[in-house]
Amino acid sequence: MVRHAATVAFSSPLGLIEVEAAPEGVTRLRFAGKGREREVGSGAALAIARATRAEVLAYLEGRLVTFTVPLAVAGTPFQRAVWAEIARIPYGESVSYGELAPRLGVPRGARAVGAACAANPVPILVPCHRVVGGDGALRGFSAGVDVKSSLLALERQARNRGPGPSQGVTAAKDAPPGQGGQRGEGP
Repeated sequence: MVRHAATVAFSSPLGLIEVEAAPEGVTRLRFAGKGREREVGSGAALAIARATRAEVLAYLEGRLVTFTVPLAVAGTPFQRAVWAEIARIPYGESVSYGELAPRLGVPRGARAVGAACAANPVPILVPCHRVVGGDGALRGFSAGVDVKSSLLALERQARNRGPGPSQGVTAAKDAPPGQGGQRGEGP
């Protein structure tokens, strides 16, 4: 497990967001709720945390579709497979937990997919907000269902506006989270 060496907390339209990073990449993104804006750390880790702040803010403004910051997240092989599959969900679209499960070789594994979503240490970067219930209903999200709804609405609005948002750099679709490149189509 990679330990973070820098933290950047910043205000956003969704409240305070905190990014933790190591020289290898982002280790955690969380909706902090309370606290203050701050930067702690130095070197490559701080540069990655700052770049993540810039990309998240651009995303929340509808100007960025694909993230380019590297990730350095820990998880079980199944969790990492789920996160890689989630990263393939196109911007502005959603799929159900039950639709993802067969893609991962566990046709009756919707609950296991949900548990892996709940363990995602980098929401937004690995867009677990794009995963919904089988009936289309919004289910849990680390920052709450209201934030999940806001993120989906933001993506749909930006997509419906047409060309404009930056696509960023795309990594190989089969690269596991933390192995460079973008988070919108495949970590």
